[in-house]
This record gives sequence, C-alpha cells and structure tokens, in this order.
Amino acid sequence: MSDPATLLVADDDPGLRESLDRTLTREGYRVVLASDGRAALERFQAGGIDLIVTDLKMPGLTGLELLRAAKAIAPDVDVILLTAFGTVEEAVKAMKDGAYDFLTKPFRREQLVKLIDKALERRDLIEKNKALQQRLDDLLGQGAIIGASPAFRRMMTLVEQVADSSATVLIQGESGTGKEGTARTIHERSGRKRGPFVAVNCAALPETLLESELFGYEKGAFTGAAGRKEGRFELADGGTLFLDEVADLSSVTQPKILRVLQEGEFERLGGTRTQRVDVRIVAATNQDLAQMVKDKRFREDLYYRLNVITLNVPPLRDRREDIPVLAHHFVRIYAAKNNRKLEGLSDEAVRQLEAYSWPGNVRELENVIERAVVLARGGRIEVADLPPDIAGATPLPEGVLSIRIGTPLAEVTARLLEETLRVTKGNKTLTARLLGIDVRTVARKLERQEGEPGGAPEGDPV
Repeated sequence: MSDPATLLVADDDPGLRESLDRTLTREGYRVVLASDGRAALERFQAGGIDLIVTDLKMPGLTGLELLRAAKAIAPDVDVILLTAFGTVEEAVKAMKDGAYDFLTKPFRREQLVKLIDKALERRDLIEKNKALQQRLDDLLGQGAIIGASPAFRRMMTLVEQVADSSATVLIQGESGTGKEGTARTIHERSGRKRGPFVAVNCAALPETLLESELFGYEKGAFTGAAGRKEGRFELADGGTLFLDEVADLSSVTQPKILRVLQEGEFERLGGTRTQRVDVRIVAATNQDLAQMVKDKRFREDLYYRLNVITLNVPPLRDRREDIPVLAHHFVRIYAAKNNRKLEGLSDEAVRQLEAYSWPGNVRELENVIERAVVLARGGRIEVADLPPDIAGATPLPEGVLSIRIGTPLAEVTARLLEETLRVTKGNKTLTARLLGIDVRTVARKLERQEGEPGGAPEGDPV
C-alpha cells in the first residue's frame, strides 16, 4: 500500500483547526497544523507536504500570499482555500493564481474530504503521466519506435543482430503492428543509415504501375512516358528498399525482383541498358508466405531469397505493458495537433485500453487516442471518451497477468517479474518474497533485461 498523503492545514481558528485535524486523520491522512500563514510557509518549506488547506484571511501572511509562495516553491502543489462568504470574490481571484478550489464557510466536512480526494487523485495522475513521459522520453532518446515489454525487447534483440549485416530481412506481423517502423529501425541501425530509405506498398499499386515505379522507364516506353524516370531501386541505391505487402507481388513482377536480389541488376521499362544498384531489401507481409509457396501462389526461389532472416513483430495484445506509454505518446501528439490541453488518461481509461484485444494493433490504438483527444470533455481522457467496444471491455482483475499459450518461457518469466515489481512499486525485497526467489535473483534478472535493446531510431511507433 502507498503511504498516506500529508496535508498542511493552516487556520487561525483553533476550534476549526482541531476539528479538521480529527476529520482528516479519520480519513487516513497525515495532518500537519499551522496557526497562521507564516508558520504554514515555514513548515511547507521543510518539505513532505502533498496538499495545503488554508484559510484565506489570516494575520501575518494571508492565504493568498501563502498560495503564491507555495506555488513559487513547488508549482505542482495543490491549495484549497477556506473563505467566509464576504471574501468569495477574492477566492475566485486566487483561482487565477493557481488555487485548486475553494469552500465557503460554513461547509460540510464531507465536502472538504471529497475536494481533497479529487485534488490528490489529480496529483497522482499528473505524477503518473510525468513518469510515463520520462519513460517515453528515455525510449525516444534511443529512437522513435516505442516499447519496453519483453516481447518488444526480444524483437529488438534480433533487430540489433541483423541491422548491420547485408542480409535480406522478411518482417512478418499482423496489420497495424508497425512493420514499416521496424524496417526503418533496421535501416537506421545499419551501415546504410546515411543512404536513402525508400518504401513501396506493393498492394497499393496496379501491376503495370508497380513495375514502372520499381524499375523506372525510358521515354516512350508507354503512352504518356514523356521522359525518363528513375525507379525506386535506383532511388534506393546505397540504402534500403522496403517492399511492404510483398505477398501481393504479381507473378510477372516476382521474377524481376528475384533478378535484382540475385544479380543486383535490372532494366528500366522500355530500356535495353542494364542498370546496377547496391540496395538492401527489407520486405514485409501480414500473410503466410510459406503457405502461399505451397499453394503455388508465390515463387519458392523468391521466398527463400527474401526469407534469409525472419523477424516477427508482436501484436499489441502480446505486449500490453506498452499500451500506457504508447497511449501517452499519441495523446501528446494529437493534443498538440488539435490545440488541446490534456493531462493524459485516467487510470480507468488506461485499464480499459489494456483490457481490449486490439485487432488493429498500434494503428487502431493511435486512431482511438486521436478520437478521444478530440472528444474529451475534461482535462483528461476518461472511459466515456473511448469507443463503446473499448469502454465496455472486461478488465483483468487486479494482480492477474494474461499470458497467451505459446509464449516463450523466458518472456513469461520477464513479464511476471515486471508486473510484480509494478504492483510492489519497485520493492525488490517484497517482489522476491512474493515470487519465492532470492532478492539477488531479482537483481540479476533485472540487470540482464536492462542489457537488452529497448528502443529504435526515428520512425513510426511500434
């Protein structure tokens, strides 16, 4: 359990002071009392105060002056003002100086407790978002594809191993998992990073146009070819050519791609001169190429040329630990694009995002967050701002970890360790006790995990 919040109560009325002390202590808070504004400021400067409850009118140092001084020391601290009816206008002005809210005397004790709970909940959300932001900044410092889950780190380990080679890579994964971002990562971590990265979606172009895009054409090669045009292979010379949706290549185009892979040469459409290029091919598909080879729908020799190294991008449902940081990343992007000031997502909204199965993967998450940013009615994204199918998803019970059948045992162990550390707020001793292992074993496993790659260069979030 987390430590109770410490409240500083400042009021020159000893009866009210003692009454608030009893009420707030019964609610489980630590209470520090001050008889005037100056004593309150001295105690606040000593540190350890989570929230201030202060009378507006006090001798020596008023509540408004205490508010301004406290905000100058710690801008994130919340201050609740207690005011008599005749000074409501001053309390409203204090709101402009950063007060969280105010109550007019006399007030019901439950009103104050509810207001304190809301302020502390807001503070906790801000702190969680700061922690997410720091985690996000750390990941973005290593690169812009984002993730720290065991499944993501396992993929990044293989990326690190293959990036600096010249081997052709086949990236497999469901739609929306971030295959192009992964391809960009391979390029940026290779010796070709100073060269171009050229992407082609093989499913988006008809066969005749795809060939001219890939290989270029000479003047007069077809109606409308008014001049020579270089193809994507030439544009990618010295760099990387990314062939997305490679399974959609036609039977006519496949042997031409095979020739480039084998010989590094091709002819432009309508040309007779052989062009030579130095290009690394990274291909991607969401289809089962091996089965397509068996069904005679994809050339076997091309498949083996493409499939020198296979890299599988995990679906979002297998890396749920990455959902909060990805969601926070998208909130920051789309809040800026739409000129919205948002504190982030509520804990309940995050739990619903984690409970959803995400058939559309990261791309779907990005779309959901963009929608929520536009529709958010308050200062943060709530469950009500999410689509009905996500808002109605059944969250896992607290302390339950979902593991898909077929998950490697090493990944199961890593996820269990990370989740237990999250629940114990990083307490290694308690984590070791709950898992029935020695605390030194926890430390060794963490050191081993921290040594694995966890980020990637600029590109789309994965």
